[in-house]
Amino acid sequence: MANNQDNNPKKNPLIPRPTPKNNYQIWLLILIIGVVSSLYYFNRATPTINITQKRFEKMLAAGDVKNIVIVNKRFVEVYLTVEALNKPEYREEFAHRSPMALMQGPHYKFNIASDEKFLNDLDEIQKDIPRDKRLEFSTENDRPDFSNIFWTWGFLFFLVFGFYFLMRRMTGAGPGGQIFNIGKSRAALFDAENKVKVTFADVAGLDEAKQEVEEIVDFLKNPTKYTNLGGKIPKGCLLVGPPGTGKTLLAKAVAGEAGVPFFSLSGSDFVEMFVGVGAARVRDLFKQAKEKAPCIVFIDEIDAIGRSRGRGMMPGANDERENTLNSLLVEMDGFGTDSGVIILAATNRPDVLDSALLRPGRFDRQISVDKPDIIGREAIFRVHLKPLKLSDDVDVKKLAAQTPGFAGAEIANVCNEAALIAARHDKKKIDMKDFQDAIDRVIGGLEKKNKIISPEEKRIVAYHEAGHAIAGWFLEHADPLVKVSIVPRGVAALGYAQYLPKEQFLYTTEQLLDEMCMTLGGRAAEDVVFGKISTGALSDLERVTKMAYSMVSIYGMNEKIGNISFYDSKRSDYMFEKPYSEATAKLIDDEVKKLVDQAYQRTKNLLISKRHELELIAQELLSKEIIFQSDIERLIGKRPFAHQTAYEAYTQGSSQNSKEPVPANESKEQ
Repeated sequence: MANNQDNNPKKNPLIPRPTPKNNYQIWLLILIIGVVSSLYYFNRATPTINITQKRFEKMLAAGDVKNIVIVNKRFVEVYLTVEALNKPEYREEFAHRSPMALMQGPHYKFNIASDEKFLNDLDEIQKDIPRDKRLEFSTENDRPDFSNIFWTWGFLFFLVFGFYFLMRRMTGAGPGGQIFNIGKSRAALFDAENKVKVTFADVAGLDEAKQEVEEIVDFLKNPTKYTNLGGKIPKGCLLVGPPGTGKTLLAKAVAGEAGVPFFSLSGSDFVEMFVGVGAARVRDLFKQAKEKAPCIVFIDEIDAIGRSRGRGMMPGANDERENTLNSLLVEMDGFGTDSGVIILAATNRPDVLDSALLRPGRFDRQISVDKPDIIGREAIFRVHLKPLKLSDDVDVKKLAAQTPGFAGAEIANVCNEAALIAARHDKKKIDMKDFQDAIDRVIGGLEKKNKIISPEEKRIVAYHEAGHAIAGWFLEHADPLVKVSIVPRGVAALGYAQYLPKEQFLYTTEQLLDEMCMTLGGRAAEDVVFGKISTGALSDLERVTKMAYSMVSIYGMNEKIGNISFYDSKRSDYMFEKPYSEATAKLIDDEVKKLVDQAYQRTKNLLISKRHELELIAQELLSKEIIFQSDIERLIGKRPFAHQTAYEAYTQGSSQNSKEPVPANESKEQ
């Protein structure tokens, strides 16, 4: 640390500070503006009044003109006699001029088409006047004019000066100049002077991923602990996970904890319209990093330059991204690669990355940053709830249980929305209802209180959502219901039912079939009650169709298709051919339709048998618009299947010894 202070000019007065460069271009520009303004001012020092040739002829007939001067064959300057200047009409026009300038003249001027035509007109006016008493005139054909000077010499001067100024700007930043500095790296450097404030204490819910990167930080701080055993520091670490799970936050924590120089940039920073710029920036980045070694380089969204080579490329075309990727591959693990530079990268699309980039030696570790389970969500909630003023009824465990599938960014958004909702209602503290409204806001969208819905549409929506609720209530493997609402939200959702999915890895055929029946409950309820269907089941049908095709063609859950999966995790984005024959495609379509028809008929039969309960839930929705699980239990009794919810299991400690993933869907919207 002492050496750093001795070498710092700000802290050591013995080291001379670099003198700032004189920006003489600005002073030169000010001087030019001053000269031009002076020329224009002096050119206008004796202003004249523009008149027409007709008025000049009247003044000539009245004997007020002393003499005239034809200038540059373009205009005529008029000088008045002393007697004319004493006339009231002229005295008013020249009231602003000094007596000396008034006596000196010229007083008026007017434009002419040509001097020959003007002289002919002048002779015609004075044909009755003796030649010796006619008006005197003179000509000046070489008088300098400001506009002529500017357009002949000034414009050329400004053009030359502008080109010179531009070249100076391009060549003013180091050897080679800025015109060649387009290939310089745009990475932001974080070191001891501008250190990142985020630490590992700010990262929650990512225990495994945090442990992996903590080991890299520990290696940088205590290298002998690992080198004594013959170990080597990993060259690269790739953070992989869905958006919002905290990959960039984890990198910020590494920057705050590492204590070594940290370069941060995005994959798009290498992309430029000029050929060869991306590769040049990669080389310059690693050159700077090697000078600061040991250090860490973080490339966010590396898929911008790390896509598999050869995809979608026209024959004979030059792909700038491939050149950039080739340069990155060589710098990470090439013939002349030096140690001391650790690459940390993040992406949410690992399937498109080139296999040469993912191999050990470049990215030795691939860390999965997945969506948190219920334990991780509780830890994330506790981090984001620290700065908030909370009421005593806020239960963090219940919030974690009611937000399955939420990533860290969505949990942060829920906490912020709850604070805004509480402030909107002038509350002193944030209570549980504010968090419930915030979760609804994040899941279903903005509540449309002023949206005009006809009574008939509202009735259809009520029975639709009641159908979802009844189907989920009386199906064993369906998710427990939390809330049903017919308040319009979002862009097109007229109502939605929120469930509390179980946190599990695997789904059986029976669970998926019950899930399909519950999703079709809204469409089936419309058919049972009204005898006709509406367009409100669009999202339900989309979800059921995807689920059915997945069961048949991906998970091997169909007897006719058998234990075959046509899913290819490494298939190209530009592959248009199906991996099966037309006969198999028809068989898949037939089995999917059969599966959906059976689920729909099963749901319809269930709602017919529970028609009384369906009516109770629908009427309660029409009167209250929002009902909860307690309301359903009050109306139709408890659920006939005794299964613990995720909240109950978590609070009783049954999920403490296992960490489970989160299902992707937490609500069914109409």
